[in-house]
Amino acid sequence: MKITNSRTVLVVAALGLALTVATPAAAAPGSTAGRAGATCRPGTLDPSPLRGSITGLPNADATSAQVRISTPEGCWTGVSGVRDLRSQAPVPPHARFRIGSVTKVFTAALVLQLAAEGRIDLADPVQRHLPGLLPADYPTVTVRQLLDHTNGIPSPRMPEGIEWQLAHRYDRWTPEQIVRLGLRNPREFEPGTRQHYTNMGYIVAGLLVEKVTGHSYARELERRIAGPLRLRDTYAPGDDPRILGPHAHGYQAVVRDGATELVDATTWSQTFTPASGNVISNLVDLDTFMTALFAGRVVPPAQLAEMFTLPAVPDVAGGPARYSAGLTAFPLPGGELLWIKTGSRFGYLTGVASTRDGRLRVQYSITGTDAKGEELSRTAQAVIGAALGML
Repeated sequence: MKITNSRTVLVVAALGLALTVATPAAAAPGSTAGRAGATCRPGTLDPSPLRGSITGLPNADATSAQVRISTPEGCWTGVSGVRDLRSQAPVPPHARFRIGSVTKVFTAALVLQLAAEGRIDLADPVQRHLPGLLPADYPTVTVRQLLDHTNGIPSPRMPEGIEWQLAHRYDRWTPEQIVRLGLRNPREFEPGTRQHYTNMGYIVAGLLVEKVTGHSYARELERRIAGPLRLRDTYAPGDDPRILGPHAHGYQAVVRDGATELVDATTWSQTFTPASGNVISNLVDLDTFMTALFAGRVVPPAQLAEMFTLPAVPDVAGGPARYSAGLTAFPLPGGELLWIKTGSRFGYLTGVASTRDGRLRVQYSITGTDAKGEELSRTAQAVIGAALGML
């Protein structure tokens, strides 16, 4: 298993299909009252397409779904499915979930804040701030190249198969261990010459945040973003494999002796994806964060431009670059771009999307039964198609 994430590629493919068809860390649960983004007034918005996309849960594809959409016509939040298969209880209000690679948006914001403060320069060599992490003869990798996936740092290769994953779900890794394991492989390309979406740049970026600030990633996330924005359900779990506070359980379909069974995947160490896929949040917090971020209230405008700028290099398959610092660009009819980020951890699929002006925003969490599979969850595809059809 390579430490990469193809989920964004699958989501972009689904987006294209939909357009063609439709044209501190351990904080206790907190009230959402009074927080920006907590109020969701329906207005004249007709949520029927999105409501229909998440009906009938639980089923073989997903056990629950939470969706939120905000448009100039109004806002709608919908929940379907169950908290867990044993009790069949409904999904709790404001349920937390693993956001997977949506974590990268938070990490990019942290690094860009440090750049705005003059504590780093995006053109700085990573080797200057993290001496000894990369081999002495390794070519220069810049901070910017960490964020826009043009660094070429190789990923670790781990055994394939869900049974190995389950057997090692409580393993604890340090970021340095992951980097060393990756560096056993040849680098993918000369830094700055190609783009390839992986977790490695963000794992190193997390180390950079810790080295420059002298604090843990979890503390900086709370101090710089979650605290000021009152994101009471957003935290980095560190070594804790649990999801604290109200949440829906995630499950993984496993075939054993010819029969498929659903294994509870809720409790799982996220130390293999530090700063790249480990954060926990909820719909309201993600909407509040994305709204504030795009409005320039998290990262100053000069540095925020990095999140809406694509590098002038091809991707490793020869196509155009699609990834900026933390986000993915998807063209809409008429030339406008939709800025998206998706994530997947075992049991959980997450996505956020917004137009640059924030007039259309979508967030979802789906407890998919094969969240890391090659095929994108049918429920996720239905949600994406319904949201785009409401443009």
